[in-house]
Amino acid sequence: MAVDVGALYREWGPMVFRRILRFYDPVEAEEVLHEVFVKVLENVDSFREDASPSTWLYSIATNHCLNRLRNAKRRRELLAQHGGDLYPTNVGSSQEAKLLLSELWKQLPEQLLHIAVYYHVDGLTHAEIARILDVSRRTVGNRLLELEQLARGDASDGGEP
Repeated sequence: MAVDVGALYREWGPMVFRRILRFYDPVEAEEVLHEVFVKVLENVDSFREDASPSTWLYSIATNHCLNRLRNAKRRRELLAQHGGDLYPTNVGSSQEAKLLLSELWKQLPEQLLHIAVYYHVDGLTHAEIARILDVSRRTVGNRLLELEQLARGDASDGGEP
């Protein structure tokens, strides 16, 4: 059975747009929404018919936003290295969260970063995160504990106190 991307867009587009607004201002979020649905078109074969479309779309949107922000940061770094003056950045109430996320991207494995965003930024429960990432609730709890240990600097893998 083929997935009707147009129907997904009509039904789930507003939910995806709200997700994107966690990362971008409304003007840029419109563009990102279209980029996400291009990703959906490119990855439509990866959709499992038994899965929830909302979970699948939520995951694609989150991954796309995180990758897009990471790529923008890398472009700013390259521009600064090669003599660029100022590179415009979004200024808004979520700027501190974006800066924190950009620092986390440098240090955390991808799954741990996603769990951190879902839990601390979005306020999702362990069960919701487990469903989105297709892992157990115990894995989510363990990763959050690992994140807490890293934040305190007392992780057993050599974190600094």
